[in-house]
Amino acid sequence: MNWNREIVLATPTLIRGFFVLAASAFVLGLGSCAERATGPRELTFGHVGEPGSLFALSAEEFARRANERLDGFEVVVYGSSQLGGDELLLQKIKLGTVDFALPSTVMSSQIDEFGLFEMPYLVRDRAHMREIEKEVVWPELAPLAEQEGYRIIALWENGFRHVTNNTRPIASPDDLSGIKLRTPRGIWRVKLFQTLGANPTPMALSEVFIGLQTGVIDGQENPLAQIWGSKLYEVQEHLSLTGHVYTPGYVVVSASHWTALPADVRRILEEEALSVQTFVHDTAARLDDELLAQFEAEGVKVTRPDRDAFLIASSDIYDEFDEAVEGGGLLVERAAAAGSN
Repeated sequence: MNWNREIVLATPTLIRGFFVLAASAFVLGLGSCAERATGPRELTFGHVGEPGSLFALSAEEFARRANERLDGFEVVVYGSSQLGGDELLLQKIKLGTVDFALPSTVMSSQIDEFGLFEMPYLVRDRAHMREIEKEVVWPELAPLAEQEGYRIIALWENGFRHVTNNTRPIASPDDLSGIKLRTPRGIWRVKLFQTLGANPTPMALSEVFIGLQTGVIDGQENPLAQIWGSKLYEVQEHLSLTGHVYTPGYVVVSASHWTALPADVRRILEEEALSVQTFVHDTAARLDDELLAQFEAEGVKVTRPDRDAFLIASSDIYDEFDEAVEGGGLLVERAAAAGSN
């Protein structure tokens, strides 16, 4: 047998077979791509809350409600800083690589006027916050956020914040003296705890557990639901119910990329984001009641301090805000008086 001749004769057949297989694979690939293209487009929702936190419960409820109505789109929630911390998430919002984020304190570092919600004991309760939302947030603060590239579509909650630490019970401002206390990256929270005598250390929430466990910091301050969701009770001995600041959670999208979504999709998302607020406030109030008993069951010692003493000790912050932020004093006055007419 002439093997060279057989190989030469077989070569065209082999080549044709190769191209048939390649063409088939290409067609199958196109088919699978077409199948993927017909699936829902993912709308990413990033936040820093751990499973079980108020952020997680709120975002998941929003996604559930929105997805029941959406056609061709699906909200997918990524918590636990999977898509980045607050500052990175805000950058991604502007770039359009994340569709929704839920920043809180960090907004005061992006837009000076949002420092309003860093003023101690300004927000009396959730009913008062809803009045502030109507009279101050939507007419005054939301347009400022839009100018910076962030469109706020709803106002949820982070909550009333309290202090935990491993040094001593915090019954008065004097007890904070010298304590290395983690704060979010907001200038006014740092100023507040400097005024109260602590040693504030800005740090991402995702780093707090290890910081407490290793002694890099002595304590931190957060709403009860965030403390519980992050399991900080495992590395903290004392919880002081200072309630020093109420922090909203802002549901933000990109001011420039948002309009690329179909109008009916935007309408559904905005309606559900707004409607979830009642669920958020009800859940937050329930957790505030339930979690205290759970903290105590975990061995955390709970202190109920005199909040008036903290307000008096930190009152200079209001004057600083008025001097540093144009119109800051007027914003405070309007917020304090909201709902009183």
